[in-house]
Amino acid sequence: MYRPTVQSIITAIETVIVGKEEVIAKSLTALLAGGHVLLEDVPGVGKTMLVRTFSRAIDLDFKRIQFTPDMLPSDLTGISMYNQKTREFEYRPGPLMGNIILADEINRTSPKTQSALLEAMAERSVTVDGELKVLPSPFFVMATQNPIEHEGTYPLPEAQLDRFLLKIEMGYPTFNEEIALLSRFEKEEPLEALHSVITKQEVELMQREVRDVHVSSAVKQYIVRLVHESRKDPHTYLGGSPRATLALMKASQAWAYIHNREFVLPDDVKAMATSVLGHRVLLTAEARYKGKTPNQLIQGWLDTLPVPMDREVNEV
Repeated sequence: MYRPTVQSIITAIETVIVGKEEVIAKSLTALLAGGHVLLEDVPGVGKTMLVRTFSRAIDLDFKRIQFTPDMLPSDLTGISMYNQKTREFEYRPGPLMGNIILADEINRTSPKTQSALLEAMAERSVTVDGELKVLPSPFFVMATQNPIEHEGTYPLPEAQLDRFLLKIEMGYPTFNEEIALLSRFEKEEPLEALHSVITKQEVELMQREVRDVHVSSAVKQYIVRLVHESRKDPHTYLGGSPRATLALMKASQAWAYIHNREFVLPDDVKAMATSVLGHRVLLTAEARYKGKTPNQLIQGWLDTLPVPMDREVNEV
């Protein structure tokens, strides 16, 4: 198991990103679980810097896509161009042909272009002129969006939000963290001094090891009960799908892995629940009017659901 490597990744990222240990750990969880992350928060809190730092700490091919309203799907997937010398069409890869993809301001481009990205996220391939192009492995998308500005944006539909394993909010730093931020960036750019601490082969090995993290029958039932609560709660009109159930299990496996465990605890499920289900649960108009939020409902379900006994956690 590459547990010391997990800590080295987090430590390396923390040399640049101040006070966001949980955000870093959850982003790493998504990578090791084979999923993708949607970072949603106001401008200037470090969303793009986090993704850039991630790409530096891990020795993977990094590509950045700045989404704009006039962007076309071919701007992502690449195109076939005619080569006059060879008299043949040659494939010119687009920016999706990378390992870590920063999809910056994903809600600023058209639904057609968003769909091209989300199809690649789901299928791990793109189609160009009828030919299937397999994307590199690992393939990890970290998309950002600003929830405040709505003018000139194209909000992601629920079915497309469902493609993201986790949705994470950065949040503002505390007073002391912001002082530390000023000191860290006062004389130099810490990102420039950051070197990779893990190879592509190690990432792929860790992803395989995550799939071997044991999930007992009792914990599986706990996960399913939680998702079923999202479907029958009167405050919701759309609950988690079976994809959400699978996502919660995979995220819990990865969370257990990075915390040096070979089996999933109910606490791992609790830690992942809001990030996995928060963007998949839609509230009724009445619930929104009353000021309720998906995260509040999820916490309520967690508080009332019976938790598996310790002896049941290791059972097959």
